[in-house]
Amino acid sequence: MSNLVDHQPPVHPEHGHLRREVGFYGLMFVSLGSIIGSGWLLGALNAAETAGPASIISWVLAAAMLTVLALVYAELGGAYPVAGGSGRFPYFSHGPLAGFTAGWASWLQAVAIAPIEILAAITYVNSISWVNENFPMLNATGPNAGLLNGSGLVVASLGMVLFTAVNLAGAKFMSDSNVIVVLWKTAVPLLTIVVIAALSFHPSNFHSGGGFAPYGVHGIFAALPAGVVFALQGFEQAVQLAGEARDPKKDMSRAIIVAMAIGALLYILLQVVFIGAVEPSHVAHGWSNPLGGGPSDYGAYYTIALAVGAGWLAKVLIIDAVVSPAGTGIVYVGTTARISYALGEEREMPGILSTVDRRGVPVVSILVTAVVGLLCFGPFPSWNKLVGVVTGATAIMYAFAPVSLAALHLRDGDRPRPYRMPWPKLLQPTAFVSANLIIYWGGFEYTWKIACALLVGLLIFGIGSTIAQTGSLFMVRHAIWIGPWIGGQVIIGALGRYGDGSHSLLPQWWDLVVVIAFSVVIFYWAVSCVMPRENVQEEIAKDADQIDYVAIG
Repeated sequence: MSNLVDHQPPVHPEHGHLRREVGFYGLMFVSLGSIIGSGWLLGALNAAETAGPASIISWVLAAAMLTVLALVYAELGGAYPVAGGSGRFPYFSHGPLAGFTAGWASWLQAVAIAPIEILAAITYVNSISWVNENFPMLNATGPNAGLLNGSGLVVASLGMVLFTAVNLAGAKFMSDSNVIVVLWKTAVPLLTIVVIAALSFHPSNFHSGGGFAPYGVHGIFAALPAGVVFALQGFEQAVQLAGEARDPKKDMSRAIIVAMAIGALLYILLQVVFIGAVEPSHVAHGWSNPLGGGPSDYGAYYTIALAVGAGWLAKVLIIDAVVSPAGTGIVYVGTTARISYALGEEREMPGILSTVDRRGVPVVSILVTAVVGLLCFGPFPSWNKLVGVVTGATAIMYAFAPVSLAALHLRDGDRPRPYRMPWPKLLQPTAFVSANLIIYWGGFEYTWKIACALLVGLLIFGIGSTIAQTGSLFMVRHAIWIGPWIGGQVIIGALGRYGDGSHSLLPQWWDLVVVIAFSVVIFYWAVSCVMPRENVQEEIAKDADQIDYVAIG
């Protein structure tokens, strides 16, 4: 028997409870607000440069893969409505070590989102000629070209302070204010689609510059981690707020599915409109520069709006370049703090992370998130580079969910579930394979760095376990599959065809066969490593106050 029976619930005298004030629309808009961020402003341009008109297929493929993962989260979030669910689900099924690894991956990707959104807003606004000439926020020349200068760093820091202040006001204030922001964020892309399609749409663009797929299948797949998956991710953010949902069993699954459907449709339409709107002469010989150059390259739709004579729309887009990233950044500061809160419930981590004030707000976790977010402005050179790292970490976080769901079906299958995903025997391994393909397509240059970051987290966990004498390290047999899984991804990435440092030893298509086969083997091995039923029930019982909560009225 494992020592898990001796692993007692974390005891923190100052531990508190989150306040349940967020309804269906609050949850749905939290997820949708996370999906519609800087991705819609910058994603279509990156995708078109990487895959040409075939980038439309990239969006459809990403939407299909992430929808399967969303169905997994919808079931887990409804059945186990706990704060920081991304890390807690593996904890229930595979114990503290697996739970911490998933929570660490979740925290790594989430903590960088707010800085990404701020960088996107600054980059977009900085493309305006007046701003670039009178108040530049990015270095124009030298080794730091494109990075924040002194003025940009001040603006970015003020942005983080604002995001933090909104979250310190409480989850209800954050979700209610986010509803207004998301309504704006959804309306502006829809307006952009209608106006630009009406003023400039060139069907010939869809076969210009080398045909529909000028960069072949490789380009279609490479576009996914170049901003497509990043744009569509975020549907799981409602799950992170499950501990503050008014009626999670009723609202959680609906909120996730509705948000994912709206976001996917919106992004696909945006890509179609972007391809049709660019000047045909700019793509006649290739898609490397569809906007034709100039200082507004990052302001894709802004540049197009000016080119087609819709100056009023260009002004709206600049406003949205601040509002959309700000809305997403505010959400992620809040949900990252909830992940920290969940990690703080493990005895291996400082218990102060799981404390709340008298209003039920996890103040310490929010402040930690803000400080780390501020530090992110130093080492990361651009939106594009940080997006690659975040996409890989997100895919690892996503991959834990179908493993946990399949394992919990075995050990806790009789639990009432407000929503059950269809065809679980097929879609659960499909979801795991989808996450692994996203990791592979992200490229070796990011996979090995993410693996190193996970090792740092495990070192922290090991130190915490030793100091607290929890015995968690003796439960490694339930998480033994994680090492070979991540290590195998690094090796396949090195042998594969994506990213700097890869050796292209695996032939095209055969590389995908290898990733899929490897993923299927790991999935069933991981599910077989599930803890015994009594241990699973014991771990779930530690969050019974959240899971068994019943809404009144």
